Amino acid sequence: MADATSKDKVQARRHRQVRVRAKISGTAQRPRLNVFRSLVNIYAQLIDDERGVTLCQASTIDKEIAAQVVGKTKTEASKIVGQVLAQRAKDAGISTVVFDRAGYKYHGRVAALAEGAREGGLEF
Repeated sequence: MADATSKDKVQARRHRQVRVRAKISGTAQRPRLNVFRSLVNIYAQLIDDERGVTLCQASTIDKEIAAQVVGKTKTEASKIVGQVLAQRAKDAGISTVVFDRAGYKYHGRVAALAEGAREGGLEF
């Protein structure tokens, strides 16, 4: 029974993701900040949907970030990922983005990543 419930949750998130994706799109000047969260790690990337390329990315598995997040909670690690992504975006000349929460609630790790990105200087 637990398998059916988790399957339903995944399908519901995919449905929300598709619905939001239909309304937002990233450009070179204002890329889409996409978030993916697994049980242990969190990943974020800036995507130019017009060309179909990733402009920059950050995640808890990057060697630079992994060293910083040792011993921290997943929420604290998410905030660090957001700050590092914002710094990499500024280095690439990007200051504004469109936030794509990928069907997740804007709560917990997703909100912490967004807060860290804002603190780092990204506008959305």
